[in-house]
Amino acid sequence: MSPFVYLDYAGVALFAATGALAASRKQLDLIGFLFFAVITGTGGGTVRDIVLGRVPVFWVLNPTYILICCAAGVIVFFTAHLVESRYRLLIWLDAVGLSAYCAMGAAKGLAATGSPTIAIVTGTLTATFGGVLRDLLANEPSVLLRPEIYITAALVGAAIFTGATEFGLPLYAASAAGVLAAFAVRGGALYYGWTFPTYKAKPGRHPDDVM
Repeated sequence: MSPFVYLDYAGVALFAATGALAASRKQLDLIGFLFFAVITGTGGGTVRDIVLGRVPVFWVLNPTYILICCAAGVIVFFTAHLVESRYRLLIWLDAVGLSAYCAMGAAKGLAATGSPTIAIVTGTLTATFGGVLRDLLANEPSVLLRPEIYITAALVGAAIFTGATEFGLPLYAASAAGVLAAFAVRGGALYYGWTFPTYKAKPGRHPDDVM
């Protein structure tokens, strides 16, 4: 099995664990844990495959992904109570999963289309959509709405991977570069609170003043 497959499995497992942690915060039963783990672990990759027209999607072709998600859900079900700050663990695991998944998603987009632009888009989508689904289902504040940099980290990682691949670096080296770049950006955002300037709205005109 290639190192890239292990990276794919690791990304799915980490995202599945964050889904299960979200279930623990809602005090769900084991089935709830499994549901959140599977949805979060496979959500980004499912959307990626549908966008690329790759059907059946990856977890239908290889049910090992479902088993990995379920294993992560069971493990978290029996161990989540040992973690005092589960939300903090969730966002750091999400950062690691995002870093792994942005490179993997970019690789699959590049292999399917040969387009660096599409590779960056699929890498970013793969790395972020599972977390968005998790927060939506758990009725938690979305990671997209947190002030720290999030999508940009996936974008940087996917771009670094794609650029390194286009310059002829071996797959393992390009993957390592993309993963480390994404984690450096997201980890720095979580630790140091890195943000971009936000939009500042100007007061609107009164309706009576609009011609």
